[in-house]
Amino acid sequence: MSALPVIADYMARDLITLDPDQEINKAMGILLEHRISGAPVLDGEGHLVGVLSKKDCLRAALEASYYRDWGKSVATYMTREVETLDPGTDIVAGCEAFLRSSFRRFPVLKDGRLVGQISRADILRAMVENWG
Repeated sequence: MSALPVIADYMARDLITLDPDQEINKAMGILLEHRISGAPVLDGEGHLVGVLSKKDCLRAALEASYYRDWGKSVATYMTREVETLDPGTDIVAGCEAFLRSSFRRFPVLKDGRLVGQISRADILRAMVENWG
């Protein structure tokens, strides 16, 4: 039996990232412009501090509609409790991680640094390519 493919074989490596101090309306524009459902948020040293999803943006938009104010930052709305995967994790373990979680994507960290992102679709593609 050959070794199982790993997350690194299927993850996206060219990522759009956001800054926690960025204005939320600017970040929303970036997500919409690039047609992505969320993005990792990195601090000035490049450490992952959160993820901003479209759901987080909906919360911000609703609040802005009440208060007529878009002035808050990405840090105000981003999800801080972020689950991550290692690039060496095999795709079966990755699939199991998605089934245990409500998240649609996981940042991939190696030695504490963001090296990619894996989505449900990436894992499904990997499963189909290998066993479909």
